Amino acid sequence: MARRQSCSCDKNPAMMDLAAEYNNRAMVPDHAEIIARWHKDASAYRASHEGELDIPYGARPRNRVDLFPADGGQGQGPVIVFIHGGYWRSFDKSTFSHVAGPANAAGFDVAVPGYSLCPDVTVADIIDELRQCCLFLGQRSGRRLVVTGHSAGGHLAAAMAATEWQLYGARQDLIQACLAVSGLFDLRPLMVTPYNDDLRLSAAAAMAASPLFWPMPSRIPFDSWVGAEESFEFRRQARSLAAGWAGFGLPCRYEEVAGENHFSIGDLLARPRHPMTLRLLELARG
Repeated sequence: MARRQSCSCDKNPAMMDLAAEYNNRAMVPDHAEIIARWHKDASAYRASHEGELDIPYGARPRNRVDLFPADGGQGQGPVIVFIHGGYWRSFDKSTFSHVAGPANAAGFDVAVPGYSLCPDVTVADIIDELRQCCLFLGQRSGRRLVVTGHSAGGHLAAAMAATEWQLYGARQDLIQACLAVSGLFDLRPLMVTPYNDDLRLSAAAAMAASPLFWPMPSRIPFDSWVGAEESFEFRRQARSLAAGWAGFGLPCRYEEVAGENHFSIGDLLARPRHPMTLRLLELARG
C-alpha cells in the first residue's frame, strides 16, 4: 500500500556514511534472488509476447531498444518508456522486459531501451543517448511518451522530462508525464562513494547531470515513488525532486511504498493491480 509522506529530515547529513547509504546491495541481503527473478520473468515475457527487439536508435553497440506492442496490435495513446537502472554501470534492457506486461495488457506500447554504461561513457553521455532514443521513438510512432524508470533509470526518466525538446527539433510536449522509481536526482553525494570509480563525476559534472538543478521547461505531471525500507538518502532524493518541481508549479506526487526495499520495488510495475502500476497507466491515459 502506498502512503504519501511529508519531509522528515531525521538525520544529520554531515554524520552520514554516504558510501553505506548508497550501497543498496549491502542493505538488501536477498538482492541476488530478486535480480535472478527479474532475469527469469523477463526471459519468460519475451518468449510469450512477440516484440521487436534490438532496434537501433544510435551508433553505439548498446544503443538498442526493445518495443513490445500492446496486446492485440499497436497501442493507442503515448508510448510508455521504461529505463532500467544499475547505477549507470550495470544491467541491460533484457533484464526488464516483463515490466511491459501490465501496460501491454492495458493497450499501450512499451519501449525498453538499452544504453552505454560507465566507465566506457559518462553519465552525461548516457543522458544524451536516452534523448536520442526518445527522439527516435517519437518520430517512429508519431506519438508522445510517458517515461518511467527505476534507480538510475528514475534519474534518466526525470532528465527526459526536464529536457527542452525544442532545442532538438522535436515538439516541446514530447514527454506527456514521468514516474520515477527510487531515482537519484542530485548526483553530488555519489562523488564520495566507490561508485565514482566508474562514474568519474567531478563537482561540475555532477551538478550538470542532476535534474534537481535543472529548470522545468514543461508543466507535466511528475511522480516520485520510493520504498519505505530504502535508505534515508534514497528517500531524501525521491522527496527532493518532487518538492523542487512542485515549486515550479508542476503537479507532483511523492509516494513511499510500505515494506519495499530498493530491489523489491523494482518488481511493482510488473504487477497489474499495484497502485504504482495503476498510477502509471493513469498518467498514460492523461
